[in-house]
Amino acid sequence: MEFRILVQVMWTRSQLRAFRNATSFRSFSTIEKPAFTCDRYKVQRGPYARISDEHATFFDGLLGRNRVLSNAEECEDYNIDYARIVRGKSSLVLKPKTTEEVSAILRYCNEKRLAVCPQSGNTGLVGGSVPVFDEIVLSMKLMNRIIETDELAGVLTCEAGCVLEDLDNHLSTAGLMMPIDLGAKGSCLIGGCVSTNAGGVRLFRYGNLHGNVLGLEAVKANGDVVDCLNTLKKNNTGYHLKHLFIGSEGTLGVVTKVAIQCPPLPKATNVAFLGLRSFDHALKTFQLAKKELGEILSSFELMDRLSLNTSVQVYNMKSPLTSKPDGHDFYILLETSGSDANHDEEKLAAFVEKALADDMIEDGTLTSDPAKMKHMWSIREHISDAILKEGYVFKYDISIPYLSFYEVIEVLRKRLRDPSIKKISGYGHMGDGNLHVQICIPSYDANIASQIEPFIFEYVSKLRGSVSAEHGIGFMKTKYLQMSRTPSEIELMQDLKSMMDPNGILNPYKVLHPRKF
Repeated sequence: MEFRILVQVMWTRSQLRAFRNATSFRSFSTIEKPAFTCDRYKVQRGPYARISDEHATFFDGLLGRNRVLSNAEECEDYNIDYARIVRGKSSLVLKPKTTEEVSAILRYCNEKRLAVCPQSGNTGLVGGSVPVFDEIVLSMKLMNRIIETDELAGVLTCEAGCVLEDLDNHLSTAGLMMPIDLGAKGSCLIGGCVSTNAGGVRLFRYGNLHGNVLGLEAVKANGDVVDCLNTLKKNNTGYHLKHLFIGSEGTLGVVTKVAIQCPPLPKATNVAFLGLRSFDHALKTFQLAKKELGEILSSFELMDRLSLNTSVQVYNMKSPLTSKPDGHDFYILLETSGSDANHDEEKLAAFVEKALADDMIEDGTLTSDPAKMKHMWSIREHISDAILKEGYVFKYDISIPYLSFYEVIEVLRKRLRDPSIKKISGYGHMGDGNLHVQICIPSYDANIASQIEPFIFEYVSKLRGSVSAEHGIGFMKTKYLQMSRTPSEIELMQDLKSMMDPNGILNPYKVLHPRKF
């Protein structure tokens, strides 16, 4: 096999990756629109008021007409999600610039019983960020101010509408980086990341947002502002109220500001792209990587053959490994981040050599060259978007015990024999046990949907996995929440929802089955 170690000027990944998800707020006029969510899934509308001229006049007076969208074509982009699986009927989009405006909007909507759908970058995959019926869309995109960067403490304070990639670029000038990194970083907003407790490729190294968000500001359904904008790393004084809003998907309040701890920018970054013949070899390679790379191992991503081929073919990219004409059954993209280039390169090279000697991998290439690292990460990051160009995709984001990590893909391939299915593939963050399942068909088919659900969630539940690893529950998984949460947990969630949003106006039909208000 060809084995190369490419060593050039060391750059960090946040400086490398220019990939921007340009399809997040695209126009849907030229592509097939999904059916209305309420029709496809037979949802009953809640007891909410309908928007009248009186309501529209109030919002015009509060925000000005240029920040109130009511044109059907303009609203359509806010009614359809990134993955084109759900579609709402909202006729009003509001774009506040301040917390005070968010407070005034919610206070008015609560008094008038108008349902609201908070929306960030609209890059979610569970239908949580778009209306189900005619909820008012509360777009956070104009609340994009960086408030403070404390370089000594390593803390960034900003508004919820800041784009994740912009924050990463800003922090790099201070020698810091965001603890979260997503393929959609060019369009997702930090408020949406916090509200969904988003994961991504850095979670393996830095943990989730429950651990990295030091404080936040949020607005409750009645317009009250909850100021938890603490920037201390240790503050053990009573209830940690910020955690109510992290991962609640806008159902308990609207996050408006965030204080987040930011790790130092690594001085040395290396990437290894490896080819393997089986998933069992991937498990052994992962175990060896943790043992041999230890403190510098920052990402460990797995792709099967179909996932990689989809990305490479759709975007006309070249696979980093070409020694085997028909490719490998599995691929690993592994990243190290540290402070000593020579030390890290030696450790990574020794790891790969040992993996080769023990017959764990078939082929591999290592690099610290910026262009090559960017290319390797682009292949991984384009997988999710590439398959959407081939048809309708059932996407599932699940946590699975390591020994059964890829098993669900093999089970689905045996179960789903419909000739219209184009491909069933899997990839994801193997480092933290998060698998992304993709089932591609030409267009939505209710019969195939019924063969997949609830089977996949029941299967995951039997393995003691989670029906949602990092994308949340949203609209698509509300009826499967009980497969990962106990009845007592769900009852407490319902109690919190009733207390904090008694009229149920915040992101209805999401996360929990609605109670009668």
